[in-house]
Amino acid sequence: MQRGTPIFTYICRLIKPVSRCCTCLLLLILGTCLPLSAQQPPKAADLVLNNQPIDITKENYTKLFRELRERHGFSQQELDTLFQHVAIDRKVLELMDKQWEAKPYYEYWPLFITPSVIATGKKKLKEYKTLLDRIEAEIGVDREYVIAIWGIESRFGANHGKYGVFRTLNTLFDAYPRRSKFFRDQLIHFLLLCRENQINPLEVKGSYAGAFGQTQFIPSSFQEYAVSFDGDSRRDVFGSIDDILASIANYLHRFKWTLDAPVYVEIGNQLHSDRLVQANSAGRKALVGWREVASTQGLAIPRPPLDQGLTIVGLEIHPMEGGGFRYIAGYPNFQAITAWNNSNRYAMAVSELAEALNGTP
Repeated sequence: MQRGTPIFTYICRLIKPVSRCCTCLLLLILGTCLPLSAQQPPKAADLVLNNQPIDITKENYTKLFRELRERHGFSQQELDTLFQHVAIDRKVLELMDKQWEAKPYYEYWPLFITPSVIATGKKKLKEYKTLLDRIEAEIGVDREYVIAIWGIESRFGANHGKYGVFRTLNTLFDAYPRRSKFFRDQLIHFLLLCRENQINPLEVKGSYAGAFGQTQFIPSSFQEYAVSFDGDSRRDVFGSIDDILASIANYLHRFKWTLDAPVYVEIGNQLHSDRLVQANSAGRKALVGWREVASTQGLAIPRPPLDQGLTIVGLEIHPMEGGGFRYIAGYPNFQAITAWNNSNRYAMAVSELAEALNGTP
């Protein structure tokens, strides 16, 4: 039981008149009598200290170095120089267990959709009209959604993140067991893309999850989806607006975005069949035919491209507005946004910001 928890504070108030020794004894008894189900396992951040040096002589690092040398051509001298002072960033571990996507939707969307963001986004639509015309013509992704993702990810380039990406990826590889393998792969991708683009790995700043640039791509996404759209051969998601916006569009295009097709439709505050309820509970990969959604909910809704299935998404309504849920059906374009970020809340925030950008001034 930790000091500062509500239970601890309540006990201390009850036993305030008791002597210090009796207090300690009582707390010890209470702690040992707690059922196993009430004892929370420690979080990753609880097991390390900030700036704790990472032991690169451990097996996980010796195997990593061997792969970087033998498979990717790094010299041991390069690795020694890069990794010699690498240390834990404890804040990264804390934030990984407090991700914004866990918030109810009524708390989530105001983080991203504000009058200032909408006003700036509308200016960007006008400023980059020619570029966006070309993106729509050549890549086939609606401009409002490209600008909305740019705004949410980096505030249109104003916020790349404040965490050293190299340190972040090492922290998550070494001290975040649940996703250690994933971040090991991201660390390798990061070193490769830095070498390819002549970037110093120690100078790149990004998010607490290792995303970087104005696109906030994780390293593997950069390698797979970033494009050069400005006439040179370098994929620059830090400073080239052409590359940044085209890379966002290319990502959505690769996940089957259809230009001018529906993204989502409102289907009411209740679901009228067990099948729709189950699809909502099952998550973004549970698809329902559009005709079934229309007949079940008693609505006329647009037909999706190629008659593809729809996802059923429940979004929390603020208690002050009556509580409960509003339900939407997510079309394949909505599903493409969830391929960028697998949160339905994120996809809905992008969609509603895009709608706001497309509205009248």
